[in-house]
Amino acid sequence: MNMKLSVIIVNYNVTQLLKSCLLSLQKYIKEVEYEVIIIDNASTDSSWRDLIPEFPEMRFIASEVNGGFSRANNQAIQSAKGEYILLLNPDTELEGFYMKDILDFADSKRDFGCLGVRMHDAEGAFLPESKRSVPDMFNSFEKLFTNFKKNNSKSYYRNDIKEDEISEVEVITGAFLLARKEIYEKIGGLDEAYFMYGEDIDLCYTFLINGYKNFYYGKVSILHHKGESTIRDEVYLQRFYGAMQIFIDKYYKDSKPLQYSFLKAGLKLRHQIEKIRLK
Repeated sequence: MNMKLSVIIVNYNVTQLLKSCLLSLQKYIKEVEYEVIIIDNASTDSSWRDLIPEFPEMRFIASEVNGGFSRANNQAIQSAKGEYILLLNPDTELEGFYMKDILDFADSKRDFGCLGVRMHDAEGAFLPESKRSVPDMFNSFEKLFTNFKKNNSKSYYRNDIKEDEISEVEVITGAFLLARKEIYEKIGGLDEAYFMYGEDIDLCYTFLINGYKNFYYGKVSILHHKGESTIRDEVYLQRFYGAMQIFIDKYYKDSKPLQYSFLKAGLKLRHQIEKIRLK
């Protein structure tokens, strides 16, 4: 049997959440030949090492430095043997025996780029970043400055697609992102210019501009302990808004100068507003 799936998890100081995640993989991935590769991104908390004897069939890698989410994933993927790779956050948990269904669905699509699933938080609330549009001048304004949720295919959070639907979509989240390893490597993988945040949008967009299709598979769900591993401080804001700046520099600066200047001003303004809120 060929290795079908390599699950790639980047850990940083979330040992207990990681343990729950690994237990959910053990429990729910059946009928699929798979491996799990965990790369620790130079955590200051070394307790993740206690999991090595608990999960002997899984592979643990210790990164000497924290070079960011993209770099760690790309490093782990180099040694992955699966036909498919699943980028999975350590603060997520699978909730059913659906991995084979998802892989069968991916196999059935000729131009398969990547796939994401329905995510909800610990209270059961749906997480809208499960299905998104590529940021542009209009939906970015909606996201940055209003609570108005347009119900069409151009809205940032694709409110025209039901939570439990299966649909083609532009952007899914890097918390659960399934792709063919061969295609992932062919398009260059995650852009390591991003330290954290934004790299999933960039990757999804890269699939699209190379002629591949991305899918939201809302029939199944995962639990995402959103924000429990994130401290919202100035460093977070700098990384988040810095990531958006990298994206618009890369794709809009030369080809769409008007959108570029609008988005740049909007990001700067929103970053300032958020900094004031922190004080």
